[in-house]
Amino acid sequence: MNWLKSITFSDLHQKIGAFRLLIIIAASILLVAVLSYKVGHAYKNHQDRVITEQKQRLDKLYEMNELARTQINTLQVELEIERLANHKAQQTLRSVEDDHFSLKKELAFYEKIMAPEKTANGVIIDEVEVMPTASANHYRFRVVLVQQQQSKRYAKGHIEVSFDGSLQSRPASINISNVSALDKKALSFSFQYFQVIEGEFTLPENFIPEKIDVSAVLPSGKWQKYHRLDESYAWPSNT
Repeated sequence: MNWLKSITFSDLHQKIGAFRLLIIIAASILLVAVLSYKVGHAYKNHQDRVITEQKQRLDKLYEMNELARTQINTLQVELEIERLANHKAQQTLRSVEDDHFSLKKELAFYEKIMAPEKTANGVIIDEVEVMPTASANHYRFRVVLVQQQQSKRYAKGHIEVSFDGSLQSRPASINISNVSALDKKALSFSFQYFQVIEGEFTLPENFIPEKIDVSAVLPSGKWQKYHRLDESYAWPSNT
């Protein structure tokens, strides 16, 4: 390669002549220009594709962002509608509860006059439910006690529950304490307005229940006299 270093422009001029040298230089310049144009054109096309792809991605992101904003706005509107509907439902429920309590107060007043045996110092057995479970002969019960009179005193006492029916074709009565783990404390109450007492029990396999006896017992104390309320309910047919 040392021979290239020894070649000068004067040597080329002498060897190939001025005209040929001029043509070679012109051809070289033209070749370089053509190559530069093609490289530049290819680079420009590449840049155009990249810009186009980026623009498409940006448009897609804008579209997704707009869709997300629309969905968020829709959800916010639905949430606000749901909140208003829930607020209205709560107001309605409170109104119904107020009406229900007012009716109970009126009922308590008339019951106190017409049927005093159905209340114990203003306390009534408002609801008794027995519900079957997945286990045979095993049940859940629920007793709701309500104090219908407006009183600042707490009603204190306990309930007694028993089941009347037949066992091996003979009349029988079973106390809940014999068929459950509930003690007197679990069956006790102390409330100003209402209280729910719940539990579970298992009846003997051959026992056929017919009736539920529930008693609310308010023992005598410093702030209350002795009262006892006895109620009977038919055994639910769906159990």
